[in-house]
Amino acid sequence: MSPESKKLFNIIILGVAFMFMFTAFQTCGNVAQTVIRSLNRTDFHGSGYTSMAIIYGVFSASNLITPSVVAIVGPQLSMFASGLFYSMYIAVFIQPFPWSFYTASVFIGIAAAESDRRTVFIALTVISLVGTVLFFLIRKPDSENVLGEDESSDDQDMEVNESAQNNLTKAVDAFKKSFKLCVTKEMLLLSITTAYTGLELTFFSGVYGTCIGATNKFGAEEKSLIGLSGIFIGIGEILGGSLFGLLSKNNRFGRNPVVLLGILVHFIAFYLIFLNMPGDAPIAPVKGTDSSAYIKSSKEVAILCSFLLGLGDSCFNTQLLSILGFLYSEDSAPAFAIFKFVQSICAAVAFFYSNYLLLHWQLLLMVIFGFFGTISFFTVEWEAAAFVARGSDYRSI
Repeated sequence: MSPESKKLFNIIILGVAFMFMFTAFQTCGNVAQTVIRSLNRTDFHGSGYTSMAIIYGVFSASNLITPSVVAIVGPQLSMFASGLFYSMYIAVFIQPFPWSFYTASVFIGIAAAESDRRTVFIALTVISLVGTVLFFLIRKPDSENVLGEDESSDDQDMEVNESAQNNLTKAVDAFKKSFKLCVTKEMLLLSITTAYTGLELTFFSGVYGTCIGATNKFGAEEKSLIGLSGIFIGIGEILGGSLFGLLSKNNRFGRNPVVLLGILVHFIAFYLIFLNMPGDAPIAPVKGTDSSAYIKSSKEVAILCSFLLGLGDSCFNTQLLSILGFLYSEDSAPAFAIFKFVQSICAAVAFFYSNYLLLHWQLLLMVIFGFFGTISFFTVEWEAAAFVARGSDYRSI
């Protein structure tokens, strides 16, 4: 197999593996609070919000050390171990206990009826394990240096040792650069935008589905609407990611219009959710809530908001990744580590306060962070455009 074919093969395997693994995990996260809330009528007592807060809290801290871990054990084993932890978290739902539920949530960061619930989560666990095993199909690239007749095995051992030392040095350097990047003006401004993506990630991936499932006004179909909501969030993500990802290659107007569209779409979704959902839906008891919203709760509006949440999220994420890759093309690993760190810690905080705050307060927090996050993104994008117009390299460190 040629090197190009091997790269393509690895990309396909990675895509399929992550598709299986995160299909299972995201589905699990979307229904976690609803499932756990129904189990609280038994001897089990826990919170899906708290579980997800632990996951993203540990994940945020892990972003600072994972480059060093990958440099030592390699990417293939790192991804396989992470996949096992994801599968373990999903498997806990088959027969959950509070200690195992929250312990599995920690490892994840580092990496209906009773019978129906077991069947669903057994299937999700199998799907996640299939994706995890696929990592072993990844083929290592051919070594550039082939042992020849004039090269001794001792020389080869020295090269291997030097390579290991170089990997460790690179990991340490990336760790140091991450801290230096944290205090640059551009990264501080973009951190506000990133913080907003963490808050809205929490909302659409865990809180909104719980609100739909807790609204008794939707009738007997309230629980089935959670899955439909997740589907339409995915449709919005796919449409926005493909559309704005392609447009960014030939976009003469820059990234700001896409971010502006994203915040407007989100504001519309937040306003409709505010009108359509009861205020106590995020923290409703096991039996749900019979409280009335400002308008008659509509299934169609709820699903439309799901689509808008996914579409708006794709606007922000595509443009944030684009501007980070542009600004820090020579320091991409530390820059993206900071991006995931800020996003994850804000998601963890949001999952934690979701246990206590009513819906309108959660929406208000997202509106505030969304507004200032958009302004800060505009500021960085205008400065980047000014440097490009002058033909200068945009570097802050």
